[in-house]
Amino acid sequence: MSWSAQAAAVAATLPGAGVGNVGLRPPMVPRQASFFPPPVPNPFVQQTQIGSARRVQIFLLGIILLPIRVLLVALILLLAWPFAAISTVCCPEKLTHPITGWRRKITQTALKFLGRAMFFSMGFIVAVKGKIASPLEAPVFVAAPHSTFFDGIACIVAGLPSMVSRNENAQVPLIGRLLRAVQPVLVSRVDPDSRKNTINEIIKRTTSGGEWPQILVFPEGTCTNRSCLITFKPGAFIPGVPVQPVLLRYPNKLDTVTWTWQGYTFIQLCMLTFCQLFTKVEVENFSLLLNTFRALGIPVTDHTYEDCRLMISAGQLTLPMEAGLVEFTKISRKLKLDWDGVRKHLDEYASIASSSKGGRIGIEEFAKYLKLPVSDVLRQLFALFDRNHDGSIDFREYVIGLAVLCNPSNTEEIIQVAFKLFDVDEDGYITEEEFSTILQASLGVPDLDVSGLFKEIAQGDSISYEEFKSFALKHPEYAKIFTTYLDLQTCHVFSLPEEVQTTPSTASNKVSPEKHEESTSDKKDD
Repeated sequence: MSWSAQAAAVAATLPGAGVGNVGLRPPMVPRQASFFPPPVPNPFVQQTQIGSARRVQIFLLGIILLPIRVLLVALILLLAWPFAAISTVCCPEKLTHPITGWRRKITQTALKFLGRAMFFSMGFIVAVKGKIASPLEAPVFVAAPHSTFFDGIACIVAGLPSMVSRNENAQVPLIGRLLRAVQPVLVSRVDPDSRKNTINEIIKRTTSGGEWPQILVFPEGTCTNRSCLITFKPGAFIPGVPVQPVLLRYPNKLDTVTWTWQGYTFIQLCMLTFCQLFTKVEVENFSLLLNTFRALGIPVTDHTYEDCRLMISAGQLTLPMEAGLVEFTKISRKLKLDWDGVRKHLDEYASIASSSKGGRIGIEEFAKYLKLPVSDVLRQLFALFDRNHDGSIDFREYVIGLAVLCNPSNTEEIIQVAFKLFDVDEDGYITEEEFSTILQASLGVPDLDVSGLFKEIAQGDSISYEEFKSFALKHPEYAKIFTTYLDLQTCHVFSLPEEVQTTPSTASNKVSPEKHEESTSDKKDD
């Protein structure tokens, strides 16, 4: 497809193209519609509302139950530590061989009993449904939804299988030793080779014929509020061995267990839970993965752990934490973006949106960032970013807009054509006067002041091609602005009689704003 045809195609998608109402938007094609967010709440935020009567009840029960349960938990942990120490003595942190013999048999029996006693002392009433598969029947358990640190009860119910856990957890005093006793597969989220090493370790253990304990995996990779299932990480399924799904439910009137990135802290949840008379939990074991999803009765979303990382980054950039949600896996796969690229876009987005109410970008913030006035052309560009047409841009729309709308138009060829348009006297440099003249014609603003934008691009009194190219690549939002003038000339040339038409890509750039207006009026007369 020629560049002029591409320009025409882009122009045809603009709001109001071919119609009188600029606000109308053409129907979305399936590929565009697939970029709209799913109708599910933010899975990484938990807001538990506690009424006055419930607060009084928690306070009264807490006076009695809280100190007793804290003492019991501490006592059980101290009793469990010697067994964990015996099991792991002289063993490296990352095991190369399974723990076998009397050490494994004695410690497993003792730790299972103490584990059940600990959850009972915390007030948990556990209902187990279904049969636990043997190591030969299913070397892997997958547990979901993962919503709290109390989900460790699934490990007790399943007979203390190995767990896939963060490397940092093994460093925690006392708890780390207990974790190492179940021979975990440790994952480092900062090591670039950790994913490959983890997969290799899971494959080795699950194909060992029962030498290693079964493996329990929380495939979501992080805690959610149980409103939906987020995207599963594939590690548990890569070995190609039978997998037994484990469904976790907490059917309580007051939710005191959900632990998400935004909500109650670890200490607060422990105190709230310990102050309850009892806390129900259901652990259901399935023979088929499909049955698990049907039993959940909740939607599935494309959000992943990387969205949590973006949420945290958004908070550090003084944006609302929800601003970081983009469904990273889905977006990155469709747009071929990596983590560093999306994180860089978040920094750019924050530079525009951090000062605005709610952390969203409106047309005014968009224009201010581009150092340009609000014009029809700018509104059209903004509308292309504003995919749900609500008058503002969130981070998701910003990432999609940059990747889909701007970057494809910012090729070397287009940058060269745009530079030639601005270089009116063809001396290889763009002066501020030339820059102003072309942008005035492009945006239809005769008295446009572009000194701020010009100084941002130029190192001196004029702009070289390298400076122009560097700026265009770093700020793809300007691609549409810079090429709008060529679109106008192309439309004008194609409107002329055939004998005077010239090749669109070589159209003269000597047309001034006044001459362009005359050409437009001639076209209307025709």
